Amino acid sequence: MKNIILLSLILLLLISASCNTTEPPPPDGEKPTLELKLEDVSCTEAWIELRTTNLQLPATITIKQYNPTGDTVTQNIILSNADSLLYIDSLLPNQTYKFQSIIQPISQSEEVKSNELQVTTLTPTSQEFTWQAYSWGMHSSSEIRDIAIIDENNIWCVGEIFMNDSLGNPEPSCYNAAHWNGQSWELKKIKTNACGGVDYPPIKTIFAFSMDDILFAHIDGSISHFNGVEFRNDCSLITQLDGSANKIWGISQTDFYVVSGNGFIAHYQNGNWQKIESGTDINFRDIYGSVNKDNNELEIIALASNSGLNQRKKIVRIKDQSVETLPDSGLADYLSTLWFISGRKYCIGGQGYYESETFGPVWERDNTIPQFHITSIRGAGLNDIVLGGSFGLLMHYNGVSWMNYAYISALYFDVITRVTIKGNTIVAAGFKGSKAVILIGKR
Repeated sequence: MKNIILLSLILLLLISASCNTTEPPPPDGEKPTLELKLEDVSCTEAWIELRTTNLQLPATITIKQYNPTGDTVTQNIILSNADSLLYIDSLLPNQTYKFQSIIQPISQSEEVKSNELQVTTLTPTSQEFTWQAYSWGMHSSSEIRDIAIIDENNIWCVGEIFMNDSLGNPEPSCYNAAHWNGQSWELKKIKTNACGGVDYPPIKTIFAFSMDDILFAHIDGSISHFNGVEFRNDCSLITQLDGSANKIWGISQTDFYVVSGNGFIAHYQNGNWQKIESGTDINFRDIYGSVNKDNNELEIIALASNSGLNQRKKIVRIKDQSVETLPDSGLADYLSTLWFISGRKYCIGGQGYYESETFGPVWERDNTIPQFHITSIRGAGLNDIVLGGSFGLLMHYNGVSWMNYAYISALYFDVITRVTIKGNTIVAAGFKGSKAVILIGKR
């Protein structure tokens, strides 16, 4: 396992020093300065920015970590950039640490110290949830495929639910959505413009920006927008899309992305669709985006993977209508889902669960997770992550450890196809036999 702080820190600094040029000494009389600023913190990690001025580089910096137990850990590092991000791990949750950087300039007798930075790690989130299950389906095969939590009293689930009519006869068209109002579920049929010849096709995925701004992607390739009052259906994507949108991620209803089969990626912006060449024919299964706190840049990543005998994978970062292939060494060939906080933690699931602080090149597999296929990962923070998968696999990470809820979830699911978390609410959805199932957990 990782030692107290600075193996990871040193590696990160060496990476940031790829352009290792020696800077000239500062003019006489300009004293070097050091400053520490907290960028982010989890239960066991801290990201600290080290800023310097008037410092001849490379330089040796002493980092002191004052632990809550009263002892001090000291480590020297070689600094090659004026500003660097320090990654510190192996901290204890809900504890206060102090950090300080120190340098002994060659041309001066006295040492230069930074500010003393106080860092309090996060408290692990509660893993005490109460659960309530709901199921539907009277004929054919019903399934929930995706979820959007607006808040605990406003939840949408989409898929296909086959029910009987008032006379007990099978209804020919399915319910393709269900809405939770905090007290009960209402099954809904969201109508399209019959773009694919069917008025009420099943819905593959959903993405909600707010309670009155929600996108629904039907399996016929059309997308419906809900404005809080009515639904408006758009068939324009069908002319480009090979099948239906597998997942949606976006900033607003006028700026979002869809991914689908055969390597399809499209960007919808201000009323126009633009196809993005992905360089692959592999099926894209998930897409997610996050703003990097260090540089304020939006990072969007899409994951593609094929199952069966022809197992292949490809992970791309989308930027400026083009893609960059990302490292996938160490990952299984069959992958289904990803979630991340940009620059902090990247999580990938499929045939195993994997994590990285920098999106590779090294992926660490967590072998404490049961060896079932992982279909979905979503999080509300570094200390609030949930995953779901086959055989009713349902787990929550509180920043320190994983809790397995198989004692309840395996009773209701054959497969959890989608799971998400917001605030104090977890929603897992999927199917058992021919019935669609939803499980709500509240803490």
